[in-house]
Amino acid sequence: MAEDIKEKTRYSDEELAEFKQIILERLEKSKKLYEDLTQSIRSDEEKGGDEAGIYDNGAGVLALETMSIQAQKEIKYIQALEAALVRIENKTYGISVKSGKLIPKERLRLMPHTTQTVEDKVSK
Repeated sequence: MAEDIKEKTRYSDEELAEFKQIILERLEKSKKLYEDLTQSIRSDEEKGGDEAGIYDNGAGVLALETMSIQAQKEIKYIQALEAALVRIENKTYGISVKSGKLIPKERLRLMPHTTQTVEDKVSK
């Protein structure tokens, strides 16, 4: 009964384990995507402008730049997921860095790397 009245200040170890599993799955997928992107970039760079003619047209250059930007974004996402794992170990995961309130489970399941509630994110 007292548990219902008292506001929860952190997620339980069981809940943290659930989030950890979600993060590990996303991390594995993200690392694989990053590996595939860097492999494609290296492959395209090795081909250069010779036989493939990739740099002879704007589309080839644009494709290479797009893959590079995507790879950079993927690295940032990987780093954010790894930081979330640290917060799980510290038992601070799911607590907004701005307000100290618990981030709703639904938000964490969709964006497991987030550090703020939606309200905190939109308020300045």
